[in-house]
Amino acid sequence: MGVKKERPVSPKRSQINKGAWTSEEDTKLAEVIAVHGAKSWNTIASKAGLKRCGKSCRLRWMNYLRPNIKRGNISEQEEDLILRLHKLLGNRWSLIAGRLPGRTDNEIKNYWNSHLSKKIKQKEKQGCKDEKRSVENGQEELRQENTCAAGGEDSNISFDVDEFFDFSDEKFEWMNR
Repeated sequence: MGVKKERPVSPKRSQINKGAWTSEEDTKLAEVIAVHGAKSWNTIASKAGLKRCGKSCRLRWMNYLRPNIKRGNISEQEEDLILRLHKLLGNRWSLIAGRLPGRTDNEIKNYWNSHLSKKIKQKEKQGCKDEKRSVENGQEELRQENTCAAGGEDSNISFDVDEFFDFSDEKFEWMNR
């Protein structure tokens, strides 16, 4: 027979603390992680004597208590990098955070949703208004309005409508059968 591992005693649902973290809880969590490492979060929660679930302890450590977390405002260079990486990677916040040392994925996601996405939408609207004003020819004006409605500067795709709907080409021979 093998040796039985002791299972951590977790508090009942009614006993779990769901409120704000206290500084005492933060120090207990940091001390236990210093001894046992940042793994097996349910075990860490019980060893620290916290009435918290493992997920809550992990999130508190990852987003607030880690020693290498960078505090303070996001700089212009970081903002520019976030914009470029978001354009490349989309909403993959952990991948973006991996290229910004000391920043958490949660912080970047919150900054994006509260500041950057609004700033981009405002610039797109302003850019579309400027494009509409600067156009002289009626046909060009229609093309500019369509690109603005489709989503801004990345959607400046132009094509010939007649060529697009021309089905007389040899490629579409099967349609004539």
